[in-house]
Amino acid sequence: MRTATGRVIELIFEDGCLYARLTCPEFLVPGPGQYLLASHSSDSLLPVPLFHTESVPQGFIGPATESWKPGDTLALRGPLGRGFILPATTRRIGLVAFDDSPARLRGLIQPALRQQASVVVLCDSQTDHLPDEVEVQPVAALGEILGWADFVALDVGRENLKELLERLEKHNFPHGLHDAQILVRAPMPCGGLADCGICSVSTRSDWKLACKDGPVFPLSEL
Repeated sequence: MRTATGRVIELIFEDGCLYARLTCPEFLVPGPGQYLLASHSSDSLLPVPLFHTESVPQGFIGPATESWKPGDTLALRGPLGRGFILPATTRRIGLVAFDDSPARLRGLIQPALRQQASVVVLCDSQTDHLPDEVEVQPVAALGEILGWADFVALDVGRENLKELLERLEKHNFPHGLHDAQILVRAPMPCGGLADCGICSVSTRSDWKLACKDGPVFPLSEL
């Protein structure tokens, strides 16, 4: 974990969400599912988790807050947490944004296409500017995609995790896919420094902290 400053170069409105294109040192660019803590003078006293959406020269794109403006300087700390691990052999990938935009799953798309995998995004929100190779389906198609995919990455708010797990169990998932992974969204103000417990997630073995044990968890742990 390291600290440095970054700069907001451009604000982009996609998927019904606000994104920022940032410049920062290469060592601070988080992997898909990882995050940085970003502090800005106009934000509240607590830093904002900043996820990776797409890599760009000298930085990356990620969801932004409405208080940021082009030219703003951000104090950054990270990369933090455990991100997604995309198996090199997978060829059919389902990306499931269960209750929000696919922003935090977008970082998996280009690596998946580079390994010649087919990609389907499931979400009920707006999606913009996805590669032509990517198919988009509603979350109602979850059962069909679970039967098709050989790797699944999911994104869910902690408050909806139980509902998602019940839906997966209903579809008898995973069908031997022990490396399916879930990003659990929760407040992460301390970034693993204080063990404050605000981001705690109940797992099969114990309570875990999304800020450092996650936010991406193997499905088998939940």
